[in-house]
Amino acid sequence: MGKPISGEHHDLYNIEDTLEEIFGLLDNADIKCKGLFLNADSGFDSKKFRDMLDKKEIIGNIKENPRNGDTKNEKYFDDELYKRRFKIEKANAWLDSFKALLIRFETLNLTWVNLHYLAFSILFLRKIKV
Repeated sequence: MGKPISGEHHDLYNIEDTLEEIFGLLDNADIKCKGLFLNADSGFDSKKFRDMLDKKEIIGNIKENPRNGDTKNEKYFDDELYKRRFKIEKANAWLDSFKALLIRFETLNLTWVNLHYLAFSILFLRKIKV
């Protein structure tokens, strides 16, 4: 989970720092990214984002943004893999069931982030079959 920022920013706002933070967390956990796929919607279709993924040898399955004007269509895209992105959207919808996260009442970032970790834990525990 990246650091919280105000909502008036687009998807690619400060993407370099955000990705470096995520890659750093994965490196610290000794999780290798080479060869993995990353599904992203058209809001993330940018040369800078794709170049960062290429640098880490991650295969970007990013829906093309028609507003970018790139008509060559030489980028990798797997429609079936992209459909699996729904699982992430579903997880985000589960988080919306927590009112304290949906409407941000907390003023401290630390408190708000910790509420997310609590929500993640609750959602995980609900999935455990006993």
